[in-house]
Amino acid sequence: MSVLAKGWVPVVVVVAVVLGGVTVVRLRGAFGSEAIFSASGADAEPLEQAHVKYVTYDLYGSRDMIGSVNYLDANAQAHQANFTGLPWSVTVSTSAPAVLASVVAQGDGDSIGCRITVNGEVKDEGRADGHHAQTSCLAKAA
Repeated sequence: MSVLAKGWVPVVVVVAVVLGGVTVVRLRGAFGSEAIFSASGADAEPLEQAHVKYVTYDLYGSRDMIGSVNYLDANAQAHQANFTGLPWSVTVSTSAPAVLASVVAQGDGDSIGCRITVNGEVKDEGRADGHHAQTSCLAKAA
C-alpha cells in the first residue's frame, strides 16, 4: 500500500502527458493543418525585396574643385573617395527599413555643397563657404 501511496503522482503525470499528446495529434489531423514550414527545402525560394531604397549623395560647387569625400554605404560602413571636379554623385541601394546616411566633403575651393536624397526626396542639404570649404549632410532615418 505504501508503494501505491508514493507512486500514484508520477503515474497520473505520465498518463496526462500521453493523453495530451494523443489529443494534439488528433486535433492537428482533424483540422487539416499543413506541414511545418521549412526554408531549407529544395522548393525554398528567396524572398523578393519588398521596397528598395536608393540613397544618393551629391556634391556641388566649382567645376575645377579637387577634394575628398567620406560617405556611409547601406551597411553603415565608411567609404572615402577623391574627386577632381564637381558635381560628384554616388548612389547606394538597400531594402532595409531605415538607413543612416551621412556624407562629409572638403575641397580646395571657396564653396561646396552636399545633398542626400532618398528615392528622389531630399532628406538633407548643406553648403559651406570659405577657404578650403568643408560641408556635411546627415539623414538619420532615411
